Amino acid sequence: MTADNDRKWKIFFLVATSIFMSTLDSSIVNIALPFMMQDLQTDIRTIQWVVLVYLVTVSSLLLTFGRLSDIKGRRLVYCAGFGLFSAGSLFCALAQGSDVLIVSRAVQGCGASMLMACSPAIVVDVFPEQERGKALGMMGAVVAAGLTTGPVAGGIILEYFSWRAIFYINIPIGIAATFAGLSILKHTTAVQGSEEPMDKIGSIFLIILLTSLILFMTHITQWGIYSVKSGMCLLTGITSGILFIANEAKSKYPLFDLGLLKIRLFVLPVLASAILFAALFIIVFTMPFYLTYPCQLSASNTGMIMIVPFLFLLFVSPMAGTLYHRFGSRRLCVIGMLVLALSLLSLMSLTPDEPVIAVLWRIALAGVGTALFVSPNNTAIMSCVPKPRRGIASGSVATARNVGMVFGVALAGLVFSNSFSNFTQGATLENYTLEMAPFFVESFHRTMAAGAIVCAIGIIVTIGRGKEALPFDTNEKEN
Repeated sequence: MTADNDRKWKIFFLVATSIFMSTLDSSIVNIALPFMMQDLQTDIRTIQWVVLVYLVTVSSLLLTFGRLSDIKGRRLVYCAGFGLFSAGSLFCALAQGSDVLIVSRAVQGCGASMLMACSPAIVVDVFPEQERGKALGMMGAVVAAGLTTGPVAGGIILEYFSWRAIFYINIPIGIAATFAGLSILKHTTAVQGSEEPMDKIGSIFLIILLTSLILFMTHITQWGIYSVKSGMCLLTGITSGILFIANEAKSKYPLFDLGLLKIRLFVLPVLASAILFAALFIIVFTMPFYLTYPCQLSASNTGMIMIVPFLFLLFVSPMAGTLYHRFGSRRLCVIGMLVLALSLLSLMSLTPDEPVIAVLWRIALAGVGTALFVSPNNTAIMSCVPKPRRGIASGSVATARNVGMVFGVALAGLVFSNSFSNFTQGATLENYTLEMAPFFVESFHRTMAAGAIVCAIGIIVTIGRGKEALPFDTNEKEN
């Protein structure tokens, strides 16, 4: 019994390492973009692909690798993901041009996708029903720790070393974790797989679908909603989506089991997760601009303030995971969505002349709301699907989270830029002056209002999941 207990916590810390690395790397890279742009002598539209290609790669491959882990076993996919992430980090560190760096980030994103797709499923596989909420809550804390540490670590590294150091530090950790995973996961169910054939056609259609959707959402403000490029992306996404569903319906071994769509406690929580992260990232994307422009704060002060929601996420997530075993997911998730909505509503009245504490408590609410929602929601999803489909469920959760983030950023950019442009007769932030502060603030308030509307939709979806059976009852679960 003690040996089993030791093994499951070794596996948890292995999974936590991968989650911490991927979230830390993401937040550090965002800070390093200006240094990369200067060193590689490129422009902002090119260097933004260092972030965008990673996001597209991760999102489009999550479900594919989740399914592959069901087929080949999570140990193989997970350890290969560590190896590929480490190789991508090396290529990024050595890149001498922006093109090579972007391709290398795609390789790194492929490895990160393998890690993210397997992580929740591995935890659910090794922890008993009554401990899953706590374990997944602790995973939420690890995510918050990575996001919180990233800006601080990035600032220190970039002050004393080249931006390449942020990739070099991944390599020894990744190599050590690869060999640790091969050893620790050797005698667990994570090594087992169904050995069913892979749905390659479905995988291709899904990659095209998600890539087209993400490109459409991230470029809609640049291309315009009625442009040929936007139309082609949307048409390609819709067509590939129809072909994907048709393929999955007739495939004997589908990439995504359409039978999962009959499980209400799977479908609605996945949808609610996407909505929550869309609302959250409206804040995460917009707040730094608000603090930098009308508030006139320095980059270091802005970074320290933006750590606040993730700090609350760090401390509240484990508590929310524990509360799941007492209250179930619906009550906690509704409260979490309500608290996030309250954060957005309160930001609609924020003005630049208020003290910093006025900003802190408002964005702290966003962290608390997210923490109350995420781990109970993920536990409910992972506990209601059959074990052979947990890889698909895990990949679905991660895909929903990433697509939600992209949608939130795209919506925030669309609402803010259109509003600001209308107020200033076509001026952009590149031409910002202090006289434009009232227009900026009003555009910011409208963006937060859009986020509150998104949250309202999320509350309805969350309530609609219905009551589930007691979290520790493995025999009765309502769909």
